[in-house]
Amino acid sequence: MRSRHCAPIPSRRFKLMPSVDPAVFAPDAVAETTAALNADIVAKMSALPDLWSFPPELIRETRRQGRGIFPLQAKSPRAQVLEIEGKQGKVPIRVIAPEAATGVYMHIHGGGWMFNQSDFQDESLEKIVAATGMACISVEYRLAPEHPFPAGPDDCEAAALWLVSEGRKRFATERFFIGGESAGAHLSVLTLQRLRDRHGLRPFAGANLIAGCYDLGMTPSARSFDRGKLILTPRDIALFVRACVPAGVDLRSPDVSPLYGSLEGMPPALFSVGTYDAVLDDSMFMAARWEAAGNATSLKLWPGGCHVFQGFDFPMAHEAFAAEIAFFNGH
Repeated sequence: MRSRHCAPIPSRRFKLMPSVDPAVFAPDAVAETTAALNADIVAKMSALPDLWSFPPELIRETRRQGRGIFPLQAKSPRAQVLEIEGKQGKVPIRVIAPEAATGVYMHIHGGGWMFNQSDFQDESLEKIVAATGMACISVEYRLAPEHPFPAGPDDCEAAALWLVSEGRKRFATERFFIGGESAGAHLSVLTLQRLRDRHGLRPFAGANLIAGCYDLGMTPSARSFDRGKLILTPRDIALFVRACVPAGVDLRSPDVSPLYGSLEGMPPALFSVGTYDAVLDDSMFMAARWEAAGNATSLKLWPGGCHVFQGFDFPMAHEAFAAEIAFFNGH
């Protein structure tokens, strides 16, 4: 029986968006090709030595040699590297551009704020150039632990300001997108917030946010993930954060964890994440807050997808790429 003090609230106030089909979490929603890839990844990673028993530079060199779990991508022969001014010196920007660009995608790579580099995604960015006509730029931001927070966000902010200032002159367009994977998605949202709050700028037409970590204090899925060494584990996340953020910094400060910041005036965003990803909650929570702030929001949940599954060559990754292209071309 409803209390006389509790008047019914019109159902239009309860708009569950972005909508989520519970069937996407069912075990039988996972394709055989996805399950096979996951099993292969767990087997390979379980056989490897502990990542955290080696110095970061050794892991970086291993990945440069193509001995990481993700396939090594070929370098683009037409890529150019520019150096722009940052707060603490030069910031390299890798540029892959067609003759006449229809826009510019500012890409920020992942790697736990510690690993990878701007030329590891050349093949993927070349595919975006071919499918959209946009130029792609990738930021060589400084890495932890040698350069802890806020070095990476500072470099990404500098790159975005350079694009706003020089983009039209260099690329003959002001249609800009931003995005990245994992730590790159986190840095993308921090960059959007910094441009809005520090410079009064909202220059991006859209944000392509793949498996981002938006709460460095760790969401429930990040804390409780129990699918073994499927790319990213709770221990990995905690150690990445420890290496990136100095002791004593509040991990739930909006300056560190953008999930807790204001999201008003953000551009349309595509959030993409696999259901077998430790940071699943990060994308689900952020997408809900993104839309609650009045921003156009699309959330794509991929059944059985591991962390940044888009980096592997298999059917679901191809579908996810097509969804990204549709997002770019639709804005």
